[in-house]
Amino acid sequence: MKLLKLPVHSRDKSGRGPARRLRASGQIPAVIYGKSGVRHLTVKEPEFRLLMRAVAGTTALVEISDQSGAATLSLLQEIQRDARTDHFVHIDLREVSANEPMRVGVPVRVTGESIGVKLESGIIEISRHELFVRCLPKDLPDIILVDVTELHAGHSIHVSDLKPIPGVTYIDRADEVVAACVVPKVEEEPVAADAAAPVEGEAAAGAEGAAPAEGDSAKAGDAKGAPAAGGKGAPAAGAKGAAPAAGAKGAPAAGAKGAPAAAPAKGAAPAKPAGKK
Repeated sequence: MKLLKLPVHSRDKSGRGPARRLRASGQIPAVIYGKSGVRHLTVKEPEFRLLMRAVAGTTALVEISDQSGAATLSLLQEIQRDARTDHFVHIDLREVSANEPMRVGVPVRVTGESIGVKLESGIIEISRHELFVRCLPKDLPDIILVDVTELHAGHSIHVSDLKPIPGVTYIDRADEVVAACVVPKVEEEPVAADAAAPVEGEAAAGAEGAAPAEGDSAKAGDAKGAPAAGGKGAPAAGAKGAAPAAGAKGAPAAGAKGAPAAAPAKGAAPAKPAGKK
């Protein structure tokens, strides 16, 4: 049990106006609740800061004493601070009796290095940072130690697994998880689509301009410079300068006078000229 002392002063006036003036003078408005009723107090801020350093994340009994010398046993119930200036704004205290059990929250502190962390790639997760107990003021623990040394990955420590503390009863459920050693889940990356497979509609486009098949290259080379039928530079059928079609007007018939004789077949004797024997 940690017992700290805090000097206080009683105050008669309450409300926003008097409280604002107290804060301006370096004092903190405070209230204590209990069987003896409600009392309005003031605390000097430097003295309360020293008290908070001594508490340092533990549970402690605070014995307050006013200017008359009367001492009262209490617990810190609520502390309000200004987020902008970090000054204390208000303090709530709860009166307790040395001979009566009390219900109070006690901070949880993990100790030891887990086997699951060292050897099984686990991490420790703390599910409860505070546990509620019932005890007499003299039996109040400062903290509740949770030893995770033997904790394997995938296992948990419940309230029922905690070491008993003399004079202390745990109020939380026995199956409540206090700490666990878990193995982080590794998310699998999505498999990328095969870049070599052409997308539908691209196969035809990719075929254009493909290399000619074997035997086609020579033909392509021979045709180089020859305009395709109907291509640019090729005279259209019947156009000026185009060769007359067979049987067209003005085209000499085969064998007609003035028409060139047909070329003799290979190996055949040349034909005799007409009119000569």
